[in-house]
Amino acid sequence: MYAKTGTTTTKITTRRLALIGAALALVFTATIAAASPKIETWTTANGARVYFVPAPELPIVDVRVVFDGGSAKDDGKDGVAQLTNGLLGEGAGELNADQIAERFEGLGAQFGGDAQRDMAIVSLRSLTEPSLLAPALITLATVLTQPTFPADAFERERTRALVALRSEQESPEDIASKAFFAALYPDHPYGTPPLGTEESVKALTRDDLVNFYQRYYVARNATVAIVGALDRAGAEKIAEQVVGQLPEGKAPAAVPAVPPAAEAKLTRIDYPSGQTHILLGQPGLTRDDSDYFPLYVGNHILGGSGLVSRISDEVREKRGLSYSSYSYFIPMRAAGPFTAGLQTRNDQADQALTVLRDVMQEFIAKGPKEAELTAAKKNITGGFALRLDSNSKIVENLAMIGFYQLPLDYLDTFNKRVEAVTAAQIRDAFQRRIDTQRMVTVIVGGAAKAAP
Repeated sequence: MYAKTGTTTTKITTRRLALIGAALALVFTATIAAASPKIETWTTANGARVYFVPAPELPIVDVRVVFDGGSAKDDGKDGVAQLTNGLLGEGAGELNADQIAERFEGLGAQFGGDAQRDMAIVSLRSLTEPSLLAPALITLATVLTQPTFPADAFERERTRALVALRSEQESPEDIASKAFFAALYPDHPYGTPPLGTEESVKALTRDDLVNFYQRYYVARNATVAIVGALDRAGAEKIAEQVVGQLPEGKAPAAVPAVPPAAEAKLTRIDYPSGQTHILLGQPGLTRDDSDYFPLYVGNHILGGSGLVSRISDEVREKRGLSYSSYSYFIPMRAAGPFTAGLQTRNDQADQALTVLRDVMQEFIAKGPKEAELTAAKKNITGGFALRLDSNSKIVENLAMIGFYQLPLDYLDTFNKRVEAVTAAQIRDAFQRRIDTQRMVTVIVGGAAKAAP
């Protein structure tokens, strides 16, 4: 009887949540361009930083808790951050994994988690109806504050991680990405894959996960982002309920700075495929970097705007060397990577890599044309509203602002700062920050013979 009732409730509430989410997107798309959301912030009694945006349009609340506990904190136990985060929902308090899942599903709530290089994330989406929200928050708080890390779940999740790692060995794209990060960050925590290695994951114990949780899942290491149909008092109550029982703890040491690339490196990996995957790049920029906007706008022109970018135009449109060619920055707490890449036929690898390098060198030397800059600004600012057209997108941005401690007016001033970028600033930033003569190059493919 309980199962039938729970299943029916799940279908109804989940459907309501989906319909409300779709309606919310329409409301936000129509209104968000006029004004960015107002951010309120405070600190809980035990030291967690909270960021809140009221969104009264529809009865949904999103909660996102971010810890400075990503794989950069693995400290020689590669993969421990991923496994720790993944096991939070496998047992907590008196609940086992099935009971946790049934509670969230029965309330129509959506629970999730992830661990990246910089951060570990736990999230919840729920309707604000008290009979649904209250038990969802209780369950979330239990998962966050009382995880049990059951031994059987640990073995099961470790086995899944090992299967995923073996699967990655059959993916030239994954092989290239791992080799790229390893070459780019040889003596830095960013160089190890978040999932770990087969050797490191096999060596992990349940105690490693417990110790990692106790060190990093603490209030002073937490950022809480809340978006929804609440007032400030309601948001404060949610924050205290979700993280108020975490031990105060302390924030960990900052991730080490990344030294600039000293010399060019080339890594070739033979793989039996008809396509060659090529990545090249170097350490790029931090999330709070003073050159962020010139590099961001400049890269939109260089390789970040899809088929209309310079790289795509030269590599794909004019020469037909690759279906996908691109460049991008990943800003992180320490200098995240600048990456340019493509996939091409094995016999075209030399030519494609040469063209890619030539396009980058010309852009760095001369900068963008005014017409390109004007088009890029229109494209970026015109699409900005779509970055904030739902609760889920706002809460992601809010958590990012809180985690990296960006100014509270970051969203308000984003378009203005994009508009203020000049061609001279782009040229200057790229010439100071990007050097094609000191880049890491990774080539993975069948008998790839790309020029050094």
